[in-house]
Amino acid sequence: MESSSSNNNEVAAEKQSNSYRYWVRNATQDAAPLPVPQKLTQQDILTNQQQPHFGSVWNKAGTWEEKNLNSWASRRIKELLPAVILEFSTGKAEIADVSKCVGDAFLVTVRNKKRVGYTYELTLTFKGEWCIQEENKKINGHIDVPEFSFGELDGLKIDIRLSEEKDLAQQDKLRIKQDLNLFLQPIREKLLQFELELRDR
Repeated sequence: MESSSSNNNEVAAEKQSNSYRYWVRNATQDAAPLPVPQKLTQQDILTNQQQPHFGSVWNKAGTWEEKNLNSWASRRIKELLPAVILEFSTGKAEIADVSKCVGDAFLVTVRNKKRVGYTYELTLTFKGEWCIQEENKKINGHIDVPEFSFGELDGLKIDIRLSEEKDLAQQDKLRIKQDLNLFLQPIREKLLQFELELRDR
């Protein structure tokens, strides 16, 4: 009888040793000391205020935040491009208007760092005057700028459409389009200016 009782006690002890135990720290046990509060000096306060912070006031940690810049970007593109005027050996032309400006521009704050980007496509209205067969002839039309994005202006392209194309001889059309292709470089320069201003937003 005593043998059976001792066997039961051994089995119970083994079960208890294998069972899950919830461990609670005793206040008397050794633990890492709690941090001691320290008063900030005036220098500490100034240093914290001088650290750059981007994004909204509520986003002090500088986590993900996206800001839509479409309104500013479209307005700025429309301001910059009509300032482009070119003179050729047989005439002159200028960008009169930005008739189509479609796209998106944004500013993203990630880990307290600013990143900007955009994608746009444009149609520019031009007007000009060329000497054709010893007569000054007014020529109007459009310059299409296919989709372009931030950091990709080196590959910028333009397509030219003449409103008076039917009234022009083939050689005159080719010469006028060749002249108008010179708009590519000043358009690129204006869009590079736009990119720089976008970075500073």
